[in-house]
Amino acid sequence: MELPIEVVILAAAVIVFLFLILVIVLWVKLNKLKKTYTALLNGTTGMNIEEIVVNLQNQYNLVKAQNDQADHAIQTIRQDMTRMKSRLGVYRFNAFSEGGTDLSFAIALVDDEGTGVVLSGIHNREQTYVYAKPLEKGQSKYALSPEEKEAINRSYLKE
Repeated sequence: MELPIEVVILAAAVIVFLFLILVIVLWVKLNKLKKTYTALLNGTTGMNIEEIVVNLQNQYNLVKAQNDQADHAIQTIRQDMTRMKSRLGVYRFNAFSEGGTDLSFAIALVDDEGTGVVLSGIHNREQTYVYAKPLEKGQSKYALSPEEKEAINRSYLKE
């Protein structure tokens, strides 16, 4: 059974007409998309997206450089802090057993490596004698009294 040629042509014409409508609808949507894309690239506020991305990249590079500079400064400060005489140990004692109070003292001022000074004050009834002994790695080339050693030990105690 064959269809008449007029029916086949009519069906083909209807299909072509539907495809033509579909092409027109897609054409309109494509033009809207093109306008949106062009507006996005060219920018509606005076800057296009390319300029925005370049500005963002420049800002990122600036922030990264500042961050690197701050990291370097922090590292320098940390190195300096290890050499600071920031550890303090204080020991009070009675230098003479005949009575009195704990007016004599030993104070150790050292850095993280034990370099610094220990100060001793020996108090008696008439006067106080103060001695200073340099320290290298917690040791001194001068003899250290037990009280001075205790002050040095206390300077290493963690808070």
